[in-house]
Amino acid sequence: MVVRVCMGSSCHLKNSYRVVQKLEELKQKYPDISIYGSLCFGSCSEGVCVQIDGKLYKQVSSKNIEQIILEAKNESNHLE
Repeated sequence: MVVRVCMGSSCHLKNSYRVVQKLEELKQKYPDISIYGSLCFGSCSEGVCVQIDGKLYKQVSSKNIEQIILEAKNESNHLE
């Protein structure tokens, strides 16, 4: 699972680093997560933005990222 976190100025100001910190913690539970920083996804007003396996998620926080990861895993399981 490839997770790209926006590191643009707007998302940075909305605490994207906390999302990255939470993702680092979640790697213990979900070792298939690969975390990358990314340039702006173009949805600055709806940040923090995170792209998971090509799908964009908006208004991500350290509080909801685990639920989003689980939803993305569930979606990918349905595609297989």
